[in-house]
Amino acid sequence: MLTLRQSPFDLFDKDLFKQLEQQLHTAERVPAAEVRETESAYSISLELPGVSRESIDVKATDRSLVISAERLAPETPTEGSEVPAPLLSEFRYGTWSRSFRFPSGIDREGLEAHYRDGLLTVTAPKAQTMTTVSVKVEG
Repeated sequence: MLTLRQSPFDLFDKDLFKQLEQQLHTAERVPAAEVRETESAYSISLELPGVSRESIDVKATDRSLVISAERLAPETPTEGSEVPAPLLSEFRYGTWSRSFRFPSGIDREGLEAHYRDGLLTVTAPKAQTMTTVSVKVEG
C-alpha cells in the first residue's frame, strides 16, 4: 500500500531505472524538423548544428525524401594539447537518417537544398503531371 510519503516510483526496480537512463542517454537523436506545404511545393527544414555541408545527403523518390548526415566527433585531445578534453559532453555524434513521405508526387529534378547557419532547407516542387491509365474492360 502506498503512503503519502512514498513516491510511485519506489514501486519499480532501481536497476530498471538505471537501464532506462542509459538507454535515454545513448538514444539516437534525430534533428528537429518542420514541414510546410504550399500550392506548388513542400518545404522541409532541419536543424543541423555542427554538421558539415559535405556530410549531408538528400535523396528523393516519386513521393518521398530521405535526408541523412553525419556529425563527426572532434579529435581526442592528446597530452599537452591546447584544447582540454571536456569534463561533460552532451553532444551527439554519428550518423542518422530521416525520411518524409508526401501525399502527392514530387518533382525530383526540381529539388533544391540550402544549408546556412546550421539549418538545412529542402524544397521539393510538387509533380505537375499525373498519370492516368484507362483500362478497357472485356467481357
